[in-house]
Amino acid sequence: MAAGASTLIPGCATPTVASRTDRIDIHHHVFSPAYVAELAKANQAPPIVRNWSVAKTLDDMDKAGIATSMLSVTTPQVSFTDAANAKRMARESNEWVTKLTQSNKGRFGNFAMLPMQNTDEALREIEYALDVLKADGIGLLTSYGDKWLGHASFAPIMDELNRRKAVLYTHPTAANCCRNILTPEIPATVIEFGTDTTRTITDIVFSGTAARCPDLKFIFSHAGGSLPFLVERLVKLPIQDPKLAPRVPRGVLFELKRFFYDTAWTAHPGALASLTKLVDVSQILLGSDYPYRTGFDNVTGLIDYGFSANDLRAIERDNALRLLPQFNSTI
Repeated sequence: MAAGASTLIPGCATPTVASRTDRIDIHHHVFSPAYVAELAKANQAPPIVRNWSVAKTLDDMDKAGIATSMLSVTTPQVSFTDAANAKRMARESNEWVTKLTQSNKGRFGNFAMLPMQNTDEALREIEYALDVLKADGIGLLTSYGDKWLGHASFAPIMDELNRRKAVLYTHPTAANCCRNILTPEIPATVIEFGTDTTRTITDIVFSGTAARCPDLKFIFSHAGGSLPFLVERLVKLPIQDPKLAPRVPRGVLFELKRFFYDTAWTAHPGALASLTKLVDVSQILLGSDYPYRTGFDNVTGLIDYGFSANDLRAIERDNALRLLPQFNSTI
């Protein structure tokens, strides 16, 4: 048993970052050299992206006691280019990340990205990524243009992922509607990312996608954004507008409570208090958002919040293994 696996009661040891080395980070970003080059052409490769490296990633993981990081490409993924280029870039990135996971057995997993500009190509990439590359799941943005993940045009993709009982990790972006709406000094990451996560959750629920796809395992970043604060509005909506009720036959709360939520940028009392009122600890996953935050920051925040050792173990490892049991033998 891990050294920090005692409950937080007087006289028992308090878990520390160093007490465990088997953590799983569900929200960890990757940038292949070819992808960085494409971003640079579009003037979308800031220093934090250009300076990413495998060595730095592993060093950050080791400092936080993270055994395995699930790698995903963050916004803009391949949404900034045309359909043909997006198809090529997604395939190149997915193959490069697969080689990285194979050469660092057990240290990395892979949420593959899709060229969402074309539904048929996205479906083909799902098949290739999951059947050939053996990716651990799919990673999508919360929106593409002004379409969120419950949009009818994405239904074939959601249905296929549901058929496969796949893991779907989502990462926020800024929708076309809402870019540059504040002063230039306040980036979209501060307000808009959390809001766009809430938009896509709402869209998935009230489009009927969640009810139609009961076997699709959704992961939402950053504790669901502003969702926990707005949950009463979502719950009341089918009562106020009864025509929405058939789209959520099991109830709004049922769907919200079955989703998974990571702790990236939210490992602090305000967000965690709200999230833990909405969902059981069983639905919460450790997420670092590396390289934008460190694993150490996130693990420390969870420990400081005062979770019991059993709850910390669930958040930092066991809940992820329920979604990704293939890593149970590698950690």
